[in-house]
Amino acid sequence: MALIDTARSKLGEAYDTVKSWQQLQLFFTVLAIVILLSLAKALIHWIGLEFLSLNPLFTSAIGGAIFIIGFLLSSILSDYKEAERLPSEIRVALEAVHDDVTEYAAGRDGYNILKLRTLLLDIVRSLRKGLSDDPDHDGLRHTLQQVDKLSPIFGDLERAGMQPNFVTRLRGAQDALRRSLFRIYHIQSTQFVPSIHILVYTLVGSVITLLLFLETEGSPESAIMFGFVSYMFIYALHLINMLEKPFRKGSDTLDDVSLFLLREFDDKLSRLVAKNAEAPPVERAREGFMH
Repeated sequence: MALIDTARSKLGEAYDTVKSWQQLQLFFTVLAIVILLSLAKALIHWIGLEFLSLNPLFTSAIGGAIFIIGFLLSSILSDYKEAERLPSEIRVALEAVHDDVTEYAAGRDGYNILKLRTLLLDIVRSLRKGLSDDPDHDGLRHTLQQVDKLSPIFGDLERAGMQPNFVTRLRGAQDALRRSLFRIYHIQSTQFVPSIHILVYTLVGSVITLLLFLETEGSPESAIMFGFVSYMFIYALHLINMLEKPFRKGSDTLDDVSLFLLREFDDKLSRLVAKNAEAPPVERAREGFMH
């Protein structure tokens, strides 16, 4: 028992270490780029290639670039905040379908609830697979096809005597599922105003180029200011690129939208399916009715 506790403790420490590294991964990536730019700036200053003098137009260009980046970030953050709500809406719709059909199946001979549970598991798993780094997101199209397979099940329930208001609720949950999945598909597959992205990238590139060839005294203060401004712009570019795709399953990042609610639903249904499979035939049939 003590050995198991020790192993769990070691695994927990390893997980915390990996999690801490993931939290700082973007910082270290940007820091490495800033260090390379600082070395390039020092080389340019040492060779004497600095030929631009500081003037008010340069500070205005930096201010304009910051304004445009802030506008783009605010627009992308609205989609990211919406994406954070979608897993909970999907979980609510899945729970509603499962609970209503389970309640209807209780005490009714001949209805196999296992078919519905297997389909709901396929929906959750194909969604998680579709939110990987695949640029075409083929898995999301498969998820939508799985949601379509709920319609024949609801039709069978209606013909079997389920009350119309329950059928309406089930179809409403199915529509909510489709709405959330289509929204995820759209967010993952599109880019917010591509022309704005081109403008931001060219502005940042121009500002950093101007900073590289700006005349400085070579003092520590000027080096710190160059590093600070470069860090701010480059970090913003990486942040925009990361927030544009809120779902990044399979990537080494903690900035993606968490799907823990769907994982918990997967675990819940997996236990019910396994319990039904392990039960004796008579009890298995009863489980199909009662759950």
